[in-house]
Amino acid sequence: MNNFKESLINVKAFAFDVDGVFAGHILLTSSGEQIHPLNMKDGYAVQIAIKKGFPIAIISGSSSKLIRLRFERLGVTDIYLNAKNKVEPFDDFILKYSLKPSEVLYMGDDLPDFLVMKKAGIPTCPADAAIDIKEISKYISDLKAGEGCVRDVIEQVLRVQGKWKDSDAFNW
Repeated sequence: MNNFKESLINVKAFAFDVDGVFAGHILLTSSGEQIHPLNMKDGYAVQIAIKKGFPIAIISGSSSKLIRLRFERLGVTDIYLNAKNKVEPFDDFILKYSLKPSEVLYMGDDLPDFLVMKKAGIPTCPADAAIDIKEISKYISDLKAGEGCVRDVIEQVLRVQGKWKDSDAFNW
């Protein structure tokens, strides 16, 4: 754990899967549209990280317009939906911001995240992630998907870097 905390000082960006990370389950409307209930505390942490200058990528296999809309409202500009191979958008993201993979904290939950998590410097996952993902994670949140696991990792990074509770923290 100390090794994990020490590595957070070098985080310059975040990348996240959506289903199984921000959302613990999916609801279906009568027309078949998927609704992904998202945690408000996760959203707060995302927008504060963006205010602090951290690029954030959303890399999801989903093609939901509602996901795009939610993250755009939070200020996320790097939204990769319908990602069949998540390494490609991850590579695009790090190239765009001149990042090293070691400077990116990635949170995923299942096998579609495996290869990108092997590439990211700090692979993390929610408490209810698949066992294969837990085995390669440097940190497993105590919180499940949709219950604040994103807030958990963002808050830890911002606290370690001395950017958590300052004047920006008290406003949306």
